[in-house]
Amino acid sequence: MSVIEDFFVGCCEWFYANWQPLVFSILGVVVVYVVYKVLSREITKLKERQKLEENIAFNLNRVFKWLFGLIAIGLVVAQFGFDVGWVAGFLALAGGTILGFASMNTIGNAIAGIIVMASKPFKIGDRILFNKQFADIVAIDLIYTRMKTLDNVMISVPNQQLLTSEIENYGRKNIVRRNCAVTVGYEVVSEQVEKALLEAAANVEGALKEPKPYVWITNLHNFSIEYTLYIFISQIKMLPTIDSKLKQTVLDMCRKHGIDLSTPNLIQSVDAKNSIVYSD
Repeated sequence: MSVIEDFFVGCCEWFYANWQPLVFSILGVVVVYVVYKVLSREITKLKERQKLEENIAFNLNRVFKWLFGLIAIGLVVAQFGFDVGWVAGFLALAGGTILGFASMNTIGNAIAGIIVMASKPFKIGDRILFNKQFADIVAIDLIYTRMKTLDNVMISVPNQQLLTSEIENYGRKNIVRRNCAVTVGYEVVSEQVEKALLEAAANVEGALKEPKPYVWITNLHNFSIEYTLYIFISQIKMLPTIDSKLKQTVLDMCRKHGIDLSTPNLIQSVDAKNSIVYSD
């Protein structure tokens, strides 16, 4: 029991000797926290009013969090008599050591992150096509850009890789064009194909009435014609689903109108008399 009593007595003596710095430290931390929450709320309001872009608001919140965290630590350290200059020097030394061991790739990614934030090829919430898959931008950090795939998997891509990759940005509310191509034999009348495709477009949920869908002949093959149906959509988050529905509806409508979508093949057979027989 003597050890417990000594510990309890020591704690009481420390509290009585340091109650003022402890109270001031708590008050200082509370004030710093309140100021941070007020600034964070104002940044959120500016973002909601669209006076501040989402990625800038996100990074400002992160910077203020670290800044006010350091201020709170400094207040506590100062109240208990530690040399703030010594602590700052230690942090600077530690930071310099970390930077010294940092790889060139990390520095390159940081520079690339600044370029991405400044050039704004995409914003938080945009849907992009990257490495042949759709993903939604979640955060743009200094080193990595985080995005969530349609499989609900979070991936972090180094910013340097983003600068050297081709990215298709579909945004959030943009009107984009989608298409579906089919090949039909020359014996089928073009007007019949166009009618079936436009009827399919009218039955695709999510396809806009304006701009109007249209059909183009996009290629002439040896044994078939390629028709492409173009539609416009604005529900970017539903883009893969609409693409799938578009193909399914085109298939159903072509079957309904008796249009064969299988590509005609030329079969050559040579008989014993060297004669050539053509058939579809």
